Amino acid sequence: MRSRIIAIPCLLLLGACDPNAKAEYGDSGMPKNCRAYVQSTIDGYKAKRYTADEAMTGLERNCGEHGSSWGSP
Repeated sequence: MRSRIIAIPCLLLLGACDPNAKAEYGDSGMPKNCRAYVQSTIDGYKAKRYTADEAMTGLERNCGEHGSSWGSP
């Protein structure tokens, strides 16, 4: 029981620090985090601005395992 009491606040703190908890855009309207980038890419694909290959390449480059949109640890 005591471990649950400790675990719950820790999980809440981790959730509050998530840089991708909500979509964020810069002053220019460009995506600033992965959540915003993914939505922008989906919108571009649906509007036929990007092919599926272009969309996947961009997602991997920006939000993949070594993506640049994750921010510094």
